[in-house]
Amino acid sequence: MPSMKYIIDYGIIGVLVLMSILAVAVYIERLRTFRKIVPADYKTVQAYEAVLTKRMYIVATVGSNAPYVGLLGTVLGIMHTFYAIGAKGTTDVNMIMTGLALSLKATAAGLVTAIPAIILYNILNRRANELILLKEAENEGETV
Repeated sequence: MPSMKYIIDYGIIGVLVLMSILAVAVYIERLRTFRKIVPADYKTVQAYEAVLTKRMYIVATVGSNAPYVGLLGTVLGIMHTFYAIGAKGTTDVNMIMTGLALSLKATAAGLVTAIPAIILYNILNRRANELILLKEAENEGETV
């Protein structure tokens, strides 16, 4: 199972990096859309809302699933450590600590991915709700 370290380093952490890039890319794309969208182009609030909230689910999905991907890396790292202990038949403290450190690296990467993604989603969600409320007020003839 020596390849388990590579699966965790390049597989799990690689997936988390890709998830982070995807979340940031969607965040930037949505902010650009918010800046250039013209509310008057939409007859109904529902159509306007659909355009504003498009792809925001991707950022939320990254934020909610990244800890689980990190947890998968943790479980794989612990399995690798136990396998190495069983294969050698001894309990070398250095080997155990190295395996646990590898496991915790995956957990940390999952959290580092999830926390900013949730913050970005909340920012997008708040801004979309503000724009929707402004459109509703405009439709009702109120000035804001």
